[in-house]
Amino acid sequence: MPSRSPWTCVLWDVDGTIVDASVGILHRLTVTLEHFGLPAPTRDELVHWIGPPMYESFQVNVGMTPAQSTEAVAFYRSLSKQEGYTTGARVFEGVDTLIHDVAAAGIPQATASSKPEVQVVALMDHFDLSPAFTAIVGATQDEKTLSAKSDIIAEALRRLRASGVDTSRPVLIGDRHHDIDGGRIQGIPVVFVTWGFSWPHESEGAQAVVSDVDALRRLLLVEDADA
Repeated sequence: MPSRSPWTCVLWDVDGTIVDASVGILHRLTVTLEHFGLPAPTRDELVHWIGPPMYESFQVNVGMTPAQSTEAVAFYRSLSKQEGYTTGARVFEGVDTLIHDVAAAGIPQATASSKPEVQVVALMDHFDLSPAFTAIVGATQDEKTLSAKSDIIAEALRRLRASGVDTSRPVLIGDRHHDIDGGRIQGIPVVFVTWGFSWPHESEGAQAVVSDVDALRRLLLVEDADA
């Protein structure tokens, strides 16, 4: 049965929402922090790292200065480039199918990720998701010029509009409070998914909270009985 959507476009966070890249992130963080004489994070501590820009996280989580954080980000990104941006990454089960189904229903989609855009493009290409997106948007390589979630959301909407997309009823799918904060600044409702890397309280302020892909599907697609 054909489907339609209550939304004119759908924006997606990537890390923790579409992709689980935690294996690679933990490895690169371990190498980076030990390189700078700092203790490696545990897997449980990844919740502090996945979501915000790395430039911010190195300062908040281990007390680096802005200059040190810039150096750490450059080192971390060099590891990513050497190892390959998709190494150890996987798509959360069923999310890729839902993205393709939303596209098949004619609903334009874009990523709105705090990961550097070159990495987002590589991941979407790797998982054969790029054709489902009208725009693939991420942070700039320095994670400073374009890094705030609200600015990335605004850029995703700008690119969608430039492609002729109706952005009057957008929705953002995300898994961290940064997504909710960015959505609020841009006046966009957020559907919070719990399968990512978050604390329970982070969903506060979301329009809806879902714990599985079927529940998310029901919010994004409605079967058109009249078709």
